Amino acid sequence: MTAVAESPRTARWPLDARIEPSRQRVLIVGGSGFVGRHVVARLAAAGNAVTVITRRREQARHLILLPTVSVVEGNPYDPAVLARHAAGATAAINLVGVLHAHGRQGFMLAHSELPKLLVAACIDAGVQRVVHVSALGASSDAPSQYLRSKAAGEEVVTGSSLKWTVFRPSVIFGREDRFVNLFVALGRRLPVMIVAGARARFQPVYVGDVAQCIVAALGDDATIGQRYDLCGPAIYTLADLVRYALRTAGCERPIIPLGAAASRLQARIMEWLPGPLLTRDNLRSMERDSVCGCAFPPLFGFAPTALEAVAPDWLAPAARVSRFDTYRIRSGR
Repeated sequence: MTAVAESPRTARWPLDARIEPSRQRVLIVGGSGFVGRHVVARLAAAGNAVTVITRRREQARHLILLPTVSVVEGNPYDPAVLARHAAGATAAINLVGVLHAHGRQGFMLAHSELPKLLVAACIDAGVQRVVHVSALGASSDAPSQYLRSKAAGEEVVTGSSLKWTVFRPSVIFGREDRFVNLFVALGRRLPVMIVAGARARFQPVYVGDVAQCIVAALGDDATIGQRYDLCGPAIYTLADLVRYALRTAGCERPIIPLGAAASRLQARIMEWLPGPLLTRDNLRSMERDSVCGCAFPPLFGFAPTALEAVAPDWLAPAARVSRFDTYRIRSGR
């Protein structure tokens, strides 16, 4: 693939003179996304040097002002780019994940081929430590290409000579998510919610908890060679989650659950829309419950955050009004 030009002033590890020898130098791919922004912020707050590779630097502008963080504009699928920035790193984190892709090749490129390139770059550069984020339910015999490709990526990492840790979260929620917030956005526009896969079960986990585990793993050798399933404290059907999100946001709507055949038809239609909300592969992923069969890993020393404990902070009408007031103050209105 053709590499994207890098900015010379961001091509080196940031603020070298300020990084203590005991701190990590962490290379992150997928660091500009939803989970990445939380991981990067925690690493920076702890004084670690972080380099984030992204195709478009402006999309990671929320990270640029963080101390000890460099945002590098480059193609993460280019071995030369990975090699250049793996040099000098002490650890690497892979957070790349795509929910929508055109065919098997798209999923495998993001979830399997990229880990291969990252692992190779780490080995060549002498980087021993890697943390890889997969997905709950990933397996070679999973019903969806998404889950099968995630399993393939896991095998790349766990079959390598690196000191690896793998996290397998259920669906992740948080202020900037595209899951709970999507239901609310649709509910504010539609008189009724027609829900495909309404009986699918999830055990959603808070993004802050996932980020805390990832950062903690880097500093704990006990996590080397381990896979951790990450889930929140409660299990919901998809219909339950839609109902809760709309009620919390003050825009309750009637919910019409679709049967299997109607769900497939809806997904087939919606996947052709720009920025698809639902695809047939998404629907196939929901055939496997995204539920943990174990407790939250006790090694990390905290209990997972309940959806109900934090979602009102950004979904509730009062929170929305408060946010608009802040915007008005900042703009002088």
